[in-house]
Amino acid sequence: MSGTGAVEIEGAALAFGERTLWSGLDLTIEPGEFVAVLGPNGSGKTTLLKVLLGLQSLSAGSVRVAGAAPGKGNRRVGYVPQQRALDQGLTLRGRDLVGLGLDGDRWGTGLRGLRTRRRKVAEAVESVGATPYASSPVGLLSGGEQQRLRVAQALIGEPDVLLCDEPLASLDLTHQRTVTELIEERRRQTGTAVLFVTHEINPVLPYVDRVLYLVGGRFRVGTPAEVMTSATLSELYGAQVEVVRVGGQIHVAGAQSALCEDTVHHDHDHAHDDEPVRTGRT
Repeated sequence: MSGTGAVEIEGAALAFGERTLWSGLDLTIEPGEFVAVLGPNGSGKTTLLKVLLGLQSLSAGSVRVAGAAPGKGNRRVGYVPQQRALDQGLTLRGRDLVGLGLDGDRWGTGLRGLRTRRRKVAEAVESVGATPYASSPVGLLSGGEQQRLRVAQALIGEPDVLLCDEPLASLDLTHQRTVTELIEERRRQTGTAVLFVTHEINPVLPYVDRVLYLVGGRFRVGTPAEVMTSATLSELYGAQVEVVRVGGQIHVAGAQSALCEDTVHHDHDHAHDDEPVRTGRT
């Protein structure tokens, strides 16, 4: 590997028994690049993030993230997980959850170090609009409120690579836009590379440089204009898929198994209590 990419995946394959999620995957994500990962349930999108986090080993190939092998100790990698409801009995406050993103950093000793830490946490909380409930137990917050705190936790460490697994789930349109713009601002100002797993490309479409589309053991990598076409998706799925662009948005229609944007609950491992799963129509 050249060692110049923020994420470098070479000849990667992942199989479970006789089932191959993908193989021969080559992907280099440059610093500051925004790559969206799309595809139906079971295509290996979240599993790819687990590989990059060092939680899942490849069957073949190699991978480096932020200049190092995947692993939990890499402080240059931020992670926004899928939204899952936290135990209502959890008394950890919102600001304390965000502060966990600073664990391992050196802030010095004494009052000055504590003040710096408090300021960083307060700024991160405010940046995602979570100040009104930062002192509340996270177990009592809605799914959308919890998710905004998770985004703040991932950004507070100022990562070189940001891995996002459905970070907009459970957020209304306004907060989807807020969170997306925060991630984009971070990318633009500091050159953070973003790998963004999503079931709906439209909220991030203005920022996406390339798409990695996974389905049925096959994949395509390219710009949205190259990948999100009727011909490309029909070839990937082995079924007729229509891609229509309306008002600057992309809408996919076809066999139900082919949809990641227009099928309710498609590409979600969990339903969310506080907001229904969105379709691609607005």
